[in-house]
Amino acid sequence: MTDNFLTILPNLIALQDTVAATTKDIEDAVSAINGDFGMLWMLLSGILVFFMQAGFTLVESGMTRSKNAVNIAMKNLLDICVGSLTYWIIGYSLMYGDTTNGWFFFKGLFHGEGADLFFQTMFAATAATIVSGAIAGRTKYSTYVIFSVVMTALIYPIAGGWEWNGGWLNDTEGIMPAEFIDFAGSSIVHSVGGWAALVAAVLVGPRIGKFVDGKVMPIPGHNQILATLGVFILWLGWFGFNGGSQLAWGGADAIAASNVVLITNLAAAAGGLGALITTWIWYGKPHLAQTLNGVLAGLVSITAGCGNMSYEGGALAGLIGGIIVVFSIEFIEKKLKVDDAIGAASVHGVVGVWGTIVIGLWGVDGDTAIGLFNGGGAAQLGAQFIGAFAYAVWAVGLSWIILFTLKRTLGLRVSKEVEERGLDLSEHGTIAYPGKRNRGGEEDEED
Repeated sequence: MTDNFLTILPNLIALQDTVAATTKDIEDAVSAINGDFGMLWMLLSGILVFFMQAGFTLVESGMTRSKNAVNIAMKNLLDICVGSLTYWIIGYSLMYGDTTNGWFFFKGLFHGEGADLFFQTMFAATAATIVSGAIAGRTKYSTYVIFSVVMTALIYPIAGGWEWNGGWLNDTEGIMPAEFIDFAGSSIVHSVGGWAALVAAVLVGPRIGKFVDGKVMPIPGHNQILATLGVFILWLGWFGFNGGSQLAWGGADAIAASNVVLITNLAAAAGGLGALITTWIWYGKPHLAQTLNGVLAGLVSITAGCGNMSYEGGALAGLIGGIIVVFSIEFIEKKLKVDDAIGAASVHGVVGVWGTIVIGLWGVDGDTAIGLFNGGGAAQLGAQFIGAFAYAVWAVGLSWIILFTLKRTLGLRVSKEVEERGLDLSEHGTIAYPGKRNRGGEEDEED
C-alpha cells in the first residue's frame, strides 16, 4: 500500500503543478482579452466623442442666425484640427506628465499613444468648442484660432492633471478633506469650457440689437430642427464620453461602464423634462430651445458623478440640472446683461458646478454613502466645493488674461459692418444658404 502511494505521489504532484499552471494561463488569457476589449471600448468611445463635434456644430448653428452658419462650422472644424495636434504635441504631457507638486506636470513633447491619446484628445477638443457658440455672430475668426490653441494646449490640460493624474485635488494629506471626484469632466471639461465662454461673451460684448434701451431683444436661431438633431447627436456621443471614462472593459469594469451609460441616459431624460416643465409653467408653453438645453444640462449634471450615483440619484441630479439651466440662462441674459448666444455658460459652467457638488450631496462609492444627505458626512461635499471653485477660478483667470490681451492687441470683435453683413461672407467668402427663402409668401434674403 505504501509502495503504491509512493509510486503515484510524483504523478499527483505533477498533476497539481499542471492544474496550477493551467489556471494561471487562463487568468493571463482572460486578463489579455479584457485588456484588448478595454482598448477597443476606449477607441469606440473616442469615436463617439469625436462625433459630438458634429452635434456642437448643429446646435450652435441652429440656435444662431443663418448668416453666421459657415463661421460656426469653421470654428468647430478648427477646434478638432487644432485640438488633435496641440494636445498631441504638448497638452497630453502637461496633463499626464511628471510632477513634484501636484499642480504642474510635464515630461517633454509628443507623448501619449494609441487609444488613450485618441480618447483624451477628444475631450480637449470638446473643452475648446464650448466657447464657440457663446460668442457666435460677432467674433474675429483669427483671434478665436489663437484662443483655441491656448485652450487645448494649456488651460484644459494643466487643470486636468490636478484630478486625473493624481494631482493636488487627490492629496488628502493637504487641504483636501477627501479625494475630489470628477469621473468624466463636469468641472474639468465642461465647467472650464463654460466659464471660459462666459469670460469671452463679456469681453466680446453683445450682438448688435440684443439689448435695446435696457431691454433684452430676442435673436432667434435660424433652424431649431438642426439644433434638435445636434442635441440628439450629443446625447449619443455622451454615452462614449462618460462610458469610455471607465477606461476599461471586462468583468467588473464592463458592469460599471454599462451602469455609467444607463445613468447618463436617465439624467439626460430627466434634465429635458425638468426644463420642459419649468418653461411650461414659467412661459405658459413648453419651450424647445430651453428643453434642448435641459437635456444637455442633464448630461453635464451627471458627467462628474456617473460612476458615483445610484439610478435614482443620477435621475434627480439631471432633473435639477434641467431646472437650474433655465433660471441661469434667464439670469445671465436679463440680469447680468451678458449675451451668451446659445446658453453655453449656463449649460456647461453653472450646471458643471452643480454636477460636481451633487456628488457630495447624495453620491455613493459602491455600496458606501459619501454624500451629506445619505449619511456619508460632509467631507466629500467639502472636496467637491474646493475642486469646483478651483476650476472656476483657473478658467476665468486664464481666459480673462488671454482674451483681454487679444482684445487689446489684435481685437476680439468684428466691425459693425461685418457683423451686420454676416461673418460667413465677410470672414469666409461664402454662405451656408445661397439664394432667397420664402417666408409666408414674402421672399427675402438670408439673414
